[in-house]
Amino acid sequence: MSSPELSVIIPAFNEADYLPHYLPTVKAALLHWETATGQSGEIIVVDNASTDMTPQIATQLGARVVSEPIRSIGQARNTGARAAHGRVLFFTDADVAVPLEALAVSMRLMPEGACVGGAIPPLYTPARFGARLLCAFWDAYRTRKGGAQGVAQFCTAAVFAELGGYRADLLMSEDVEFFARLTDHGHRTGQPVRIVDELRVRPSTRRYDQWSSWRMWWWQNPVTARLALSSPRFWRHWYQSTVR
Repeated sequence: MSSPELSVIIPAFNEADYLPHYLPTVKAALLHWETATGQSGEIIVVDNASTDMTPQIATQLGARVVSEPIRSIGQARNTGARAAHGRVLFFTDADVAVPLEALAVSMRLMPEGACVGGAIPPLYTPARFGARLLCAFWDAYRTRKGGAQGVAQFCTAAVFAELGGYRADLLMSEDVEFFARLTDHGHRTGQPVRIVDELRVRPSTRRYDQWSSWRMWWWQNPVTARLALSSPRFWRHWYQSTVR
């Protein structure tokens, strides 16, 4: 079999309850693109020191599993990229529903030399009004600033390697920082990033629904999101007390 053209990389920490719901959407999107193009892809789940059945379930669902023992989402993504064989890397999360057309549309933007990468914006639908306001604020903020979350980012493997991937020392906002560097690279080389505005990925709203709105506003605002980004103590709530 020829090498895959596309590698989908999914970092996962204790996602045994979520993978059965969300990973099939990625598989369906990959199959949709493969059927339409005759090309092949792969799905890589990076087990980031899980203590549950995450790696076993990912394997059962048809993903290739690699291990990253250091708890860092940036490092986990980088580990997946090193294990990938595809010319294009598509990064998403283990609790994100990917629309059927997501990979096909993204790959159509990636002919050799035309585009360095891009992103699909998220659509969050939390239950509480305060949380919905926060999500709307970030959607408007990212649109104005031209940034993108790591819930659905893609780029060529060559450029990813050239940029050095995600910063593993950042425990928060590593996706925004990487996309800013990717955007700058695109401007310098005349290969702009593309935001796929006609689609939305749908992340779970578990943290918005289980944490109070004031707590989410405290941890997710443009000021806090820039504070002590390399401090495990400061961001322990995001890593050690992960909502499941």
